[in-house]
Amino acid sequence: MSVGSASSVGSASSPGPEPRHGVRIAIAWATFTVIAVPLVLFVAGPHIPPFSVTLQSRDQHDVNVTLLTLATPIAGMIWVYFGYAAIFFRQQGAEIVDGPPLTSNARIQTIWLSVTTVLVLGLATFGTVDLLGSSHGAGGGQGPNPLTRPPNAGKILQIQVIGQQWLWTFRYPQYGGVETPVLALPENQWVAFHVTSLDVVHSFWAYQLGVKADAVPGSDNVAYVKAVKPTEFVVRCAELCGLWHGHMTAEGKVMTQAGFDTWIGQMQAKYKGVTKYLPPYAPYYYPQPLRLG
Repeated sequence: MSVGSASSVGSASSPGPEPRHGVRIAIAWATFTVIAVPLVLFVAGPHIPPFSVTLQSRDQHDVNVTLLTLATPIAGMIWVYFGYAAIFFRQQGAEIVDGPPLTSNARIQTIWLSVTTVLVLGLATFGTVDLLGSSHGAGGGQGPNPLTRPPNAGKILQIQVIGQQWLWTFRYPQYGGVETPVLALPENQWVAFHVTSLDVVHSFWAYQLGVKADAVPGSDNVAYVKAVKPTEFVVRCAELCGLWHGHMTAEGKVMTQAGFDTWIGQMQAKYKGVTKYLPPYAPYYYPQPLRLG
């Protein structure tokens, strides 16, 4: 064999330069992000619940869309990396050999800590500003003395939500204390839910309204909401409360102001005979025998 042919064989069998895997992964991840983020934001985003029935549900919708949009590039990085590794870093040949051990990589550790710190602090700031700066809270029960209150507190419609095994009733102290099995709200008016229970712990959950508050015996748990358009919704119990917990539901509806005025007048007339036997309105009520005396 000549020297020339030997050199040609040697050059043909020598491995080429190692591909720049980091650059390949970065390009693939950037391509995924450019395609996926607009799809999440503009295509999937409008269909992510809860929808804009109230100010509170609108805020929760915006937060859900924001979190999903931020999570998409992070999930994309994981999927791209593992897909690339499965294709290009898989063991070749019949023999299985462990790769070289990795002890540390200061650059990767620094990037990871920096990115995650910015994400966590940014989300904490976003949530705090939205919660305190919006002046109407997040639709959750805030106890008897809420930290955040909506404007014009004197004009708020008060509705007491009373849970018991296994039904909900709703009392309207500004309308003679009438108590109804259906929850009705006027649109474009602030409502204060005063949530309590007669027996065990329940949880008042009006999902479409973006409201959820625990119903605890002997406690007045206040949650605010402002509906922005007429709709129907369902009230559920979100706390395991006994045998028929899954059936503890009630109907709800948001009405125009005129429709609400007509409805509440009908309820006052319908339950007039029962209302006079109810105990005087109070922040909470104790069941028998504690109610005695």
